[in-house]
Amino acid sequence: MKTLVLFHSYTGKTKELAAKKAAELGADIEEIKDVKRQSTIGAYTIGGFRAIRRKGTPIQPIQSQLDGYDKIILMSPVWASRPTPAINSAIGSIPSGKRIELIMVSASGSTGKSGEGTKAMIYGRGCEVTEYADIKA
Repeated sequence: MKTLVLFHSYTGKTKELAAKKAAELGADIEEIKDVKRQSTIGAYTIGGFRAIRRKGTPIQPIQSQLDGYDKIILMSPVWASRPTPAINSAIGSIPSGKRIELIMVSASGSTGKSGEGTKAMIYGRGCEVTEYADIKA
């Protein structure tokens, strides 16, 4: 099974965890990057507000050919109990029929009820959520 770890990281913690996950699985890895990196204040205020509303942000083009993967592992830091706006944008790029594993990285290790909304975004793309995990970092 060909697997891609697709992640967004603002501080580098999710990047570190994504690299470990890809190495464990022998998976390909790609970082989702904002077109324009926001300041810390902007990321956590404007970005947090966009995360709450499950809105995206302009991201650089995803280089991996997503159609060529059987499984995509999406890893995101948690902003305001939600995935980052960059992850929301990336979800919109995933072709239907993909198996998706969601991993949310937060200081508390819990995204609570917001996970259902994130899963709904994936299902809305015609994809299957195979696993959902919260990681405390």
